[in-house]
Amino acid sequence: MHELLRRLCVRHHPAVLLVTHDVDEAIQLADRVLALDRGRVAADIAVDLPAHAAYASKRFAELRSEFLGLLGVAVPGAAQASPDL
Repeated sequence: MHELLRRLCVRHHPAVLLVTHDVDEAIQLADRVLALDRGRVAADIAVDLPAHAAYASKRFAELRSEFLGLLGVAVPGAAQASPDL
């Protein structure tokens, strides 16, 4: 499904809203990720990775830690965002 979405976006350039609870999926598919807290936008972060970026890349790991921190998920070795976000 991810590959089909990528192909459709390349071919038709649609606006796409994808709602997911999977941080890795959001990073892989999006060029922008919004994190919500109590129905309000708590963060709006550009995903500056090329399509098909490696899960093992440094930038992927940085984005993943940032998003998980916003969600209050402990990431070993990463600074946590404020818990009241």
